[in-house]
Amino acid sequence: MLKSKSVLGVDFGAGTLKIGEFVPAEGGGLTLVQFGVKPLGLAGSQDAARDTVLKKALAELLAEGGFGSQQANLCAPGYQVFSKFVKLPPVDSSKVTQIIQYEAQQNVPFPLAETAWDYQILGTSPSGELEVLLLAIKSDAVEKLFAVAEGGGLKMDVVDGSVAALCNSFRYNYADLEGCSLLIDIGAKTSGVLLFEKNKFYARGINVGANSITQEFAAEVKLPFAEAEKLKVTEGFVSLGGAYEEPDNPRVAAVSKVARNVLTRLHLQVNQTIQFYKTQQGGKLPDRVFLCGGGSIMPYAVEFFQEKLDLPVELFNPFRNVQIDPAVNVGELENVAQCFGEVVGLGLRSVAQCPVELNLMPKSSKTRQEFNAKKPYLLAAAYAMVVGVFAYGWFYSRVSAAREEGLNQIAAQVDPLASREQRLQIEEGKLRKLTEEVGELSSWMADRAYWSEVLLELQGKILATEEATRAKLGAPAVSIWIETLQTTEASTPAVAAEEESTEAPVANPYMMDPVLAARYGLVPTKPAGGEDGGEIASTAGPAKKAKKSGSTNEISSFDITVRAVNLSGFRPNANSELAYDLERQLKSSPLFDESETLLSGSLDVVDENSASFSFPVKVALRRSIKN
Repeated sequence: MLKSKSVLGVDFGAGTLKIGEFVPAEGGGLTLVQFGVKPLGLAGSQDAARDTVLKKALAELLAEGGFGSQQANLCAPGYQVFSKFVKLPPVDSSKVTQIIQYEAQQNVPFPLAETAWDYQILGTSPSGELEVLLLAIKSDAVEKLFAVAEGGGLKMDVVDGSVAALCNSFRYNYADLEGCSLLIDIGAKTSGVLLFEKNKFYARGINVGANSITQEFAAEVKLPFAEAEKLKVTEGFVSLGGAYEEPDNPRVAAVSKVARNVLTRLHLQVNQTIQFYKTQQGGKLPDRVFLCGGGSIMPYAVEFFQEKLDLPVELFNPFRNVQIDPAVNVGELENVAQCFGEVVGLGLRSVAQCPVELNLMPKSSKTRQEFNAKKPYLLAAAYAMVVGVFAYGWFYSRVSAAREEGLNQIAAQVDPLASREQRLQIEEGKLRKLTEEVGELSSWMADRAYWSEVLLELQGKILATEEATRAKLGAPAVSIWIETLQTTEASTPAVAAEEESTEAPVANPYMMDPVLAARYGLVPTKPAGGEDGGEIASTAGPAKKAKKSGSTNEISSFDITVRAVNLSGFRPNANSELAYDLERQLKSSPLFDESETLLSGSLDVVDENSASFSFPVKVALRRSIKN
């Protein structure tokens, strides 16, 4: 096999750097001739340290692996790439690009001028709408990947996103499957949910990854991240449901429980994605499930999803239809094969026509590559020019007076240009100021989207508490809902007055719209226990004394009045246990501040004949939301 025809697929994942070298197979297809894997640790998902870690890992892999090609296709990490499926009305083909440009401006959460983005029309819905996949990434993020790759001597052809690369890899290896297939890619920082039918494709990113297991386990047992990650990889597994004998090692038992809790949160999001695909995208329910990514390697992950989804589950094999060179260590490849879905998809871009062909390479990077390719010729031309000028000056030294006159004429032309340059600098300053203002507006828009994540997280914790309470009490029906929700703006200490007041802290006079609350599942569709749904006053205690303060116009927390079905008939302290269970669930969320999220008042004192009871909870956000 000729290494000169080979291409590298380089997946710059959040937790792992993966490289595969491919050549075209005889008779068509793809052959793997070399591969390499290098863990990045926690620093791989932290922007401040990521570039340094990537440079070191890439240099080590290229030196150890003996790869024979410099041509490379890159995949950016999932958490840096924005993906969106949009539907466009039937329009004339000449207007499609213009409409997609408008949709990109409306959907991409950062300015298009600072973005590398691309789109592909996937097909047409039965109603005639165009189904379009948008991918976008900040240009500076791609430039950093290019700097790392070029520092390793690589020449880039394609910059792909995880969603597109996985789609191409799955279609190539499992084109023979009928019905609907679900692929769950459990990455380090985020996870991807992809659904495939014969003529349909849909994907969604979820902010739950394998690093969450390590971080929560490390915090629980007070271990450094590196040690916790090592124990998770070498001894960890996903805890089995129901009664079973725990491991003798308490740390192994702890990491197994944390793993199950994290995957349970992921499962809730997967279920929501399946329902959205069915109701909003007109898709079918999945017939089978495939797992891939680093998080899928944990023992019993397959059994966990098989139990939760009640579907056959197996590990995704991206090399199912890929030939393997005899020089490849198949035993080592089998241990990490399910992590190479994106790498195989990148290799396919150079040898086959793929279902999704997007390229997130910025124009600046293309221009630089073209310049570097022409650099030897430009240097030769410059050298020839210098020699010619020297000869010219030597030969015509007697006409120096004429040359001086020519220089004076050039100076006369340069002076007006200097004045224009000053005006241009002033305009550039105005442009920078406008760009900063647009960036601030983009940040506010992102906060609007983050508020939806907060509500979904609150919903998930309420559902988890209901499930845990039903299991604990054996109660046939446990229902919890939000009666009131009031946001609180962050206070500015610098302007706080010294005198104290009996007034409560400044609150945002915002009560959640019932329709919006119902949309996120924060209230039941019918009152629990047959109540008439009338308003019930909160039982929160009197407001504490607080210093008067100014407002930063940012939401830092919100107070909710929770109402639940009365459970005192099952156990005298059942209502209190439910309240504290909800408090623990909220504290465990990565979105809420554990120290500031707590029960903020007293529970209703009710007898067994009361249908429901309520209690107040304060939920503090880890980061404030601009209001």
